[in-house]
Amino acid sequence: MLSEKINADWIAAAREGNVRAVARLITRVESDAAAAQAIIRELYPRTGQAHIVGITGSPGAGKSSLVNELAKAFRRRGRRVGIVAVDPSSPFTGGALLGDRVRMRDLAGDSGIFVRSMASRGNLGGLARTTASVVKVLDAAGYEVILVETVGAGQAEVDIAAAAHTVVVLEAPGMGDDVQSIKAGILEIADILVVNKSDQPGAHRAVRILEMMLRPSMPPPVDPTHRDRGHRAPERASEASAPDDDGWSVPVLQTTATTGAGVEELAAAIDRHRDWLKANGGWALRERTRSRREIEHVLRDRYIDELKARVPVGEFAALITAVVERRLDPYTAADRLFSIADADPGSA
Repeated sequence: MLSEKINADWIAAAREGNVRAVARLITRVESDAAAAQAIIRELYPRTGQAHIVGITGSPGAGKSSLVNELAKAFRRRGRRVGIVAVDPSSPFTGGALLGDRVRMRDLAGDSGIFVRSMASRGNLGGLARTTASVVKVLDAAGYEVILVETVGAGQAEVDIAAAAHTVVVLEAPGMGDDVQSIKAGILEIADILVVNKSDQPGAHRAVRILEMMLRPSMPPPVDPTHRDRGHRAPERASEASAPDDDGWSVPVLQTTATTGAGVEELAAAIDRHRDWLKANGGWALRERTRSRREIEHVLRDRYIDELKARVPVGEFAALITAVVERRLDPYTAADRLFSIADADPGSA
């Protein structure tokens, strides 16, 4: 049951694509957990149609600029595009710049594009706690492609692999040592690899490194039209992509977001991956994985909230003090919290 009648009106308007209603629903989803549950219950039967595309990579790789150009490319293909851009929150104040609202100003006049910036609020994995719910609102509102830009914290950006159908991982030349992109699974989650800023020196080297990592048994192809001048034509895709265990060959593409070079080819590769998923059962598999992860997150968050409600504040503080003073280890403290919560489940 919806908490306010106006919410029902917003839901009806959002289903018709009313931008203001979509914005209001997203605000309620982000700020009110009870309202979020009611809204998602109403909208959920209308979800499952959008292609969710995760854009991740290290800070400074050009994610926001590329998302901006990708949105334009999909609009030229006649698609309605939703953008969810997650910005990091300050660990000291909890605030966030939400800079994508500034970077994507040139999208503001297009009624077929909806941009929402949101703060991570300390959530790890590159996404905010309510990202999945915001995506559902956009999905139910008829946005056919939803681009989710992660925080860009580097090696922790792996939650997007379970939240999206297609994951695009960005690299940029001159942003670290040669093994930076090998670390901690960031490469393994990629369905498409992109070397952005391909007009800069070192881009060709970055492409070759990624190609060798995909196919270590074969030498990477060398573009004969360039003599190691730091880059090659950004519109060309690598032919050295290697098939994953599931059969998809991960391409290495080159783009220059500031000029739009290579962006149409990236949009085409994203569409090819969507078509491949649907033709080979991968779409249903990723939906199942995403649904399982969402249920697990809901259960975890709900249990933690209930545990906090059942344990007296003074007892919780005393256990923390005991851990700080080394009289208890964290595992024993957690066991005691479980015991306290289970001893009187109706105390809340």
